[in-house]
Amino acid sequence: MAELGRVRVWADALIRMHLEPRFGAGSWSFDFDRAKRRAGLCNYTERRITVSRYLAEKFDDDEIHQVLLHEVAHAMAGSEAGHGAAWKRVAAEIGYVGGRTHDGEIAHERAPWVGSCPAGHEHYRFRRPTRVTSCGRCARGFSRAHVIAWRQRA
Repeated sequence: MAELGRVRVWADALIRMHLEPRFGAGSWSFDFDRAKRRAGLCNYTERRITVSRYLAEKFDDDEIHQVLLHEVAHAMAGSEAGHGAAWKRVAAEIGYVGGRTHDGEIAHERAPWVGSCPAGHEHYRFRRPTRVTSCGRCARGFSRAHVIAWRQRA
């Protein structure tokens, strides 16, 4: 579990090391956001890198450091690079070893809607479910036998 103060120190250090020489002192900033599904974000317009406060509290130090490297690589490669070859090259150069996207845990404990299928698989939604859905673990396509029953957390 990463400590938020330490995450901020790492982010500021990575910005000073990799972004300030290229874009100038004070050109990029760091902050925490309230995202519950994505780990980090590189906002090119505001020149700000953000990390989910909730996920940072859940991830270990190595995982959150990789998230920071991922986002710094986006800033260095530019908005047109996406997750393409230029971004991959920059990411590898600064020590990023992860994949294109975060596939780890989400902040499911903050999801107001919890669902379960007849087999007991749990599902989470941050917005009220509006239509009938079935469990993707139990059946590839929609299946009435695997409909998810949703309940709102108290």
